[in-house]
Amino acid sequence: MTISIITSTYNSATTLKDTIESVLSQTWTDIDYIIVDGGSTDETLQIIKQNESRFHGKMRWVSEPDEGIYDAMNKGIAMACGDVIGILNSDDVLFDNRVIERVAKAFENPETDCVFGDLLYVSRTDLNKIVRIWKGSPYEKGCFSKGWHPAHPTFYVRKEHFERLGGYDTSLDISADFEFMLRYLEVHQLRSAYLPYFMVKMRTGGVSNGSVKGILTGNQNIVKAFRKHGIPVSRFYMPIRITRKACDVIVSKFKLLRQKK
Repeated sequence: MTISIITSTYNSATTLKDTIESVLSQTWTDIDYIIVDGGSTDETLQIIKQNESRFHGKMRWVSEPDEGIYDAMNKGIAMACGDVIGILNSDDVLFDNRVIERVAKAFENPETDCVFGDLLYVSRTDLNKIVRIWKGSPYEKGCFSKGWHPAHPTFYVRKEHFERLGGYDTSLDISADFEFMLRYLEVHQLRSAYLPYFMVKMRTGGVSNGSVKGILTGNQNIVKAFRKHGIPVSRFYMPIRITRKACDVIVSKFKLLRQKK
């Protein structure tokens, strides 16, 4: 089974090496690695070229202007030749060397359409410094409206569903990943499997979680995603969602403090 991993980049020279190394370290070697660059002006392209030969023909890349990260992801999906497709952001890393092996084994079940797991938020300058723990849970119908959704960087889907249901809706800006998962799980009811393992280390400070403005804009676009699919959502959805995330942060801090003792 071939797993396609797509990394979109734009001036990602400070973090891309770590991302690439985490892919190269995987025990599952049947990986189709795709990098879609938006026309970087720093050393990103140099890093890509330096590492290309290490993939022994299993890495492909393109560098050209795009309309943002989700447009780049859609380009990568169109290029993908794997049986399963996942996204790995250029400032994130796979948690350990068995992540893709676990993903591949989960898809050995023909009834599994998509999988997702747990995620660690880490310091932007130290991948070993944990900031927050995102502990997932199995999907249940209606749970999106209650503030639940998978961690997008852990979300892997069979390619055939991208061809049938489409990619990311770029009009929703920084919440296109939420709409994508809402459409696949809640609207079209793809059969999912939750993997109770950490799959990705995600650096803090991204567009959607790095500022109050980003958080508010993201939540407004999430409400638009519900409306796009005719899914009723409570007018209290945004405060419920924010409260849920705040609780997750508090629980994470408590767990981290206990681990240090």
